[in-house]
Amino acid sequence: MENTYRENNFDTIMKGRRSIRNYDPTVKISHEEMEQIINDTVKAPSSVNMQPWRFTVVESEAGKEALAPLVRFNKLQNETSAAMIVIFGDLNSFEHAEKIYGTAVEQNLMPQEVKERQLEVLSPLFEQMSTEDKKEMATIDGALAAMNLMLVARAYGYDTNPIGGFEREKIAEALGMDKERYYPVMIVSIGKANEAGYPSYRLPAADITTWK
Repeated sequence: MENTYRENNFDTIMKGRRSIRNYDPTVKISHEEMEQIINDTVKAPSSVNMQPWRFTVVESEAGKEALAPLVRFNKLQNETSAAMIVIFGDLNSFEHAEKIYGTAVEQNLMPQEVKERQLEVLSPLFEQMSTEDKKEMATIDGALAAMNLMLVARAYGYDTNPIGGFEREKIAEALGMDKERYYPVMIVSIGKANEAGYPSYRLPAADITTWK
């Protein structure tokens, strides 16, 4: 019974890993539902809970026109998806530390003394952190959010495709964002599949795992 339960749930979850490139262009996602999806997405972990991910939901005709020349060989997703969700990492995410930790204290999720100790330790670290280190942190945390987004989207009945092939140096400005502050991590297209995704082979654990 336990194995059957695990297998059924695993199968349901991993259906979210179908990479869909061709969507039903008539399907739209309301702002209310998209906000619910994002609120579930950001339950992903992040470094010291700074939550550096920022989401730009590109859904309008004008927005997609701005994105079109920047997505290289991923134009079909841009043209047919309900939205292209661009995930950025905020390199100044520590600006929200007081709000994040302060709210945690208010909600009895963190003692006041822990908040104060965390801020005392982390403030100089973030102040001295190099831009490259901030980008690395944003990439790791943004990738966690992207994977969570794909699984959450499937739970809502939508399909996705993670996209790494785009013009990273141009996308922030094209979407009206400060390119010095917001570092592009990934794009996730979302919508209803217009055709089934292709199955793919995965190397088994025996080929990719070492034991010490």
